[in-house]
Amino acid sequence: MKRRVVVTGMGAVTPVGIGVEAFWNSIRLGRTGFAPITRFDTTDYKCKLAAEVKDFHPEEYMDKKAARRMEPFCQYAMAAAGEAMADAGLDMEQEDAYRVGCCVGSGIGSLQAAEREYGRLLEKGPSKVSPLFVPLMISNMAAGNISIAYGLKGKSLNVVTACATGTNSIGEAFRSIQYGEMDVCVTGGTEGAITPLGIAGFSALTALSSSTDPERCSIPFDKDRSGFVMGEGAGIVILEEMEHARKRGAHIYAEVLGYGCSSDAYHITSPAEDGAGAAKAMQNAMEDGGVEPEAVSYINAHGTGTHLNDLFETRAIKLAFGSHAGKLKINSTKSMIGHLLGAAGAAEFIVCVKEIQEGFIHKTVGLRESEEELDLDYCRESCHVEVPYALSNSLGFGGHNATLLIGRP
Repeated sequence: MKRRVVVTGMGAVTPVGIGVEAFWNSIRLGRTGFAPITRFDTTDYKCKLAAEVKDFHPEEYMDKKAARRMEPFCQYAMAAAGEAMADAGLDMEQEDAYRVGCCVGSGIGSLQAAEREYGRLLEKGPSKVSPLFVPLMISNMAAGNISIAYGLKGKSLNVVTACATGTNSIGEAFRSIQYGEMDVCVTGGTEGAITPLGIAGFSALTALSSSTDPERCSIPFDKDRSGFVMGEGAGIVILEEMEHARKRGAHIYAEVLGYGCSSDAYHITSPAEDGAGAAKAMQNAMEDGGVEPEAVSYINAHGTGTHLNDLFETRAIKLAFGSHAGKLKINSTKSMIGHLLGAAGAAEFIVCVKEIQEGFIHKTVGLRESEEELDLDYCRESCHVEVPYALSNSLGFGGHNATLLIGRP
């Protein structure tokens, strides 16, 4: 029999707040994190805005020496993991370390290290490339550093599925606990790719918004949307087998009920035009959780603000839910924090948990008017309503589709 899995701790580093409380308060109030990029000179760039993490000082969350051996994506993950571990009250001295795992993904890893060390290579030659270059750059080091810091000796994974990374990471942790491979898992996603190469690369794909207006740059489902805004940060949660959590008296935030995946097998950047792949991921998650589509009332959409994603995701929702699609509340957290790439699904998972807890669905900030085919309820305004179940969607380059079904504990 599949074991039940619950959420017992959460941690967040985001463009609108560090820590879950600050993050959630900003989301409730509809605050956005968009501003001119400060990390480098954007004079020659089409994209001028991003959602940077503000006032983050890594030495406040980890040893200074350890922080120097980590790039931003690792530092964000460590800070969020520390909050989540403390929130869960998990005492590793009381646990079998081989039953506690780590599944934290990053879509990119460190572009900062790649840019910096390639510059050294060109300017000073191969002997001047840092011996730490590779362990600083590779994307599995978030999971590795967290495991080392807390003595987590169970399964350790780094899922990389582009923008679906965070959701797939939580889903794979959920599945491992369900089937008895571990009892507890520190899981989520992290990203820190607001760099010259990162912005230039996504701009070359025409994926980024070129708007210079922070109020009208990330506007999912709006007819004037022109692309996504790069964000950064980390979302980390503690998943735990239900009886294990109960025995140690842990606070249970929510239950993870289902996990669904699919592949579009269509195009390296565009979702399938009919939405069939994303629809299948949603259907699989509901079937996995034993929940009928008519029982679901809310979806946290991938909702990037690109023309194709929002249109094709809308088609996917209609395909998965039929006539019930018109009764769903659908919003996009990216309207406030931008697209956190590999961390997006994890941050949005935390939002879903908070919305279930408080019976509150946040608005899609900046949404004014949608075109004809985008005719669902995309939450132009926040509302207080019971949320028995939440679906969280993530769609990644390469055709990766992932959905999580979350419910009340």
